[in-house]
This record gives sequence, structure tokens and C-alpha cells, in this order.
Amino acid sequence: MALRYQSGFGNTFATEAIPDTLPVGRNSPQRVAHGLYAEQFSGTAFTASREKSRRSWLYRIRPAAVHGAFTPYAGAHAWASTFPPGNTPPSQMRWNPPEIETFAPKVPSAQIAEIDFIDGMTTMMGNAGSATLMYCANASMNTRFFYNTDAEMLIVPQTGSLVIHTEMGVLEVSPGMMACIPRGLRFRVVLTEDFARGYVCENFGQLFELPNLGPIGSNGLANARDFETPVAAFEDREGGFTLIAKFDGSFWQADIAHSPLDVVGWHGNHAPYRYDLRRFNTIGTVSFDHPDPSIFTVLTSPTDQPGTANVDFVIFPPRWMVGEDTFRPPWFHRNVMSECMGLIYGEYDAKADGFAPGGLSLHNCMSGHGPDAATFEKASAAELTPHKIENTLAFMFESSLIYRATPAAMNATTRQPDYPACWQGLQKHFRTP
Repeated sequence: MALRYQSGFGNTFATEAIPDTLPVGRNSPQRVAHGLYAEQFSGTAFTASREKSRRSWLYRIRPAAVHGAFTPYAGAHAWASTFPPGNTPPSQMRWNPPEIETFAPKVPSAQIAEIDFIDGMTTMMGNAGSATLMYCANASMNTRFFYNTDAEMLIVPQTGSLVIHTEMGVLEVSPGMMACIPRGLRFRVVLTEDFARGYVCENFGQLFELPNLGPIGSNGLANARDFETPVAAFEDREGGFTLIAKFDGSFWQADIAHSPLDVVGWHGNHAPYRYDLRRFNTIGTVSFDHPDPSIFTVLTSPTDQPGTANVDFVIFPPRWMVGEDTFRPPWFHRNVMSECMGLIYGEYDAKADGFAPGGLSLHNCMSGHGPDAATFEKASAAELTPHKIENTLAFMFESSLIYRATPAAMNATTRQPDYPACWQGLQKHFRTP
């Protein structure tokens, strides 16, 4: 069955899987239609300003309170929640694409166990505002459900499509797309292929929002109408299920005798959504110089300091390069923002080799970086005709806070210990006048 979506970012939606589910003119009537329960799902404080308030009303078969007692969950071994200081050098770092054997819990070498989206998660780095994770999975979450009380989760598939069944509907996301799951929303992930790999940003700070456009004007970058929120869909299933929670950095599990994805209808502006990154309206120079990467921002989690993000989600999609008398790849720079970059497909224009789809790099606060030696020499000698960068999609989780790498990342066999050597071939071209 084809999935259906509602269009818009942060809209107030109303959707029902069975007609006449939603109450009219009120939120919590004495008796809800069809014998359902009314439950509010809040993403912000009750007293948040109207333009910042996020909440939805859910009309469900059983309230979310109905489940067994929570006990510690021993899985999700590599999903970290603390990032101790002193473990991360200021060096530039890069990792090869992981396979399921790389980060997953140790299993017999002759057989890879079934590892789903939760147990296949590995935290690579983080700070007080966000964390970057990678997942490798070869199994669906058929009888397991999950919710994260610590963060909203921005999911970026790199290999293999995901079907994300949530309390508020179903999202399908393939490589080249992203999905955002609100903090606390219960869901399960179904794989459409034998293997799935991708990236996740846990956002501990303010909710992601569209960036201000400033002098760009009223259109461009990620347009609100291209974000899609699912219509209501519910499961009326009973049986032996497990509910897993990430709560205050620890993992817990509880028995639940029914599917918690039993919301028959809902209305509000706090819901999961997806976005096709190929719809991003890229802005760039039509004269000279390479613009700041901020013009590639899809979503931002702001801080109280205007213009400074807790974490930005930035992409580098196909685009035309036409700058005259311009070094067209990203220039060498040091930044107060820390940059964690992933590659979904294709090649990244600032690196000649070594950065493969599914890989990851980290250029922390004030770590010098830019094009490698081969890219610099090629771009410096290139004929500056209009050129289109095609068949590529890279992204950054960029934070105003320093990223601290986890021990799993520092000790991973996929880490490239010689990554900084890519700049050692840069030659001295200085000549005294």
C-alpha cells in the first residue's frame, strides 16, 4: 500500500485513520469516539511562546502508560551518552564506512547475529548539545519498539531504505532523504533490504527548525512545503512485545502486551517528518568566491545566542560552479564551529580519495582543514568554465560545541590513522617578488 503524507514544516495537521475519530471544537471530551483515549504529546514546555510551542493530541486504543515495569536493558552496547574530556585530540580524523561486524556487539566470527536499528547503533562523537551516531543493521524491529527521552533523532540513511512505523504514522526514507523523530515518540524500524547503514544526529537542544533566510528572501534552501508528515495509521496488535527506552543516558526495557503504535487519529504540530534532500534549492555565487557553507543549511537547532547553532544540518548537493577567478572547492579554513561530515553517495569535491560513501570525518573547533593536496593542485590549474558537480550528496552536523570522540570511535578499525597526511603533499609555492 502506498504511504500518504501531509505537506509542510511545523504545520498544524489533523488526520484520522477511521472517520469521525477527532473531536470537534475540543481536545479532551468526556467520551472519545470509538472508545479511544485522549492523550497530549508535548515537545515543548506548556508555557512556551505560541510560535515555539509544539504539541499534538493523540486518540489511541490504550494510553502510553500501559506497559510493564522497566528493567535495565543490556543491549545497545555502543550507544554512548557521555563524552568525557581528554579523549579527543585536536587532530583531523576520518573513518572508513563501517560494516556490521565493525561496531556491532561481538558475535561468533562464523555467524553475524541479527542486529536491528537499536542494537546496531554506535555513537561516534558528541557534546552537551548533540551526538553523531552511525547505525548498521541486518534485521527489522518486528516485536520491539523504542523511544528516546533524551533527544529528537535526525536519521540520514546511506545504504538501504527504512520504513519507520511511529505512533503517528509511517515514514519511508531511502538514501538521499532524511527523517526526524520527535523526542519520546515510540517507533520501530523495518528494513526493506538485507542491510542498512546510515547516520543519526541526537539533538539534545532546541528542536530543529528551518533557518532564517535573511537577504536570500522568502524562497530558497529547504522549502517548508517539501517536508512531509505521515497521515494517521495504527496497529491493533496484541502479543508479547518489548518496549525499549533511552532515558537519562541509560537503556531500559519493559514488557508490553500490545503494539504502542495504536493512535487512530491525531491533530497538532508536533510530529515526525521526512524530507527529500534532492529538493533542496541550492544557493551559490554567480560572480566570484566560494560562499560560506551556511547557505547549505537544511535545519538548525538554535541557541540563545543569535546566529550560533547548537547543531546545524548542512548538505552539499549537486550544484553548478561558475565563479570567475575563483578557487572553487571549499577554501582552507579554521572554524569556531566543529564539523562532522558524512558522505551519502558519490564523491566530495574537496577530497580526491579516501572519503568513501558511508564514511565520516571530524574537523573540530579551530582544526585547520580544506582540500587535500591533489584537489588543490587540480583546482588551481583548472580551466574555469561553468561546471556542474553531479551525483554527489555529502552532509555535516555542525556544532558550536567541541565534539568529543567516543572510545568506540577512537579505537575503531575503520579509523584512518594517516588521514592528516592528505595535506602533507601541499607544496611551498611562495616566491620573493
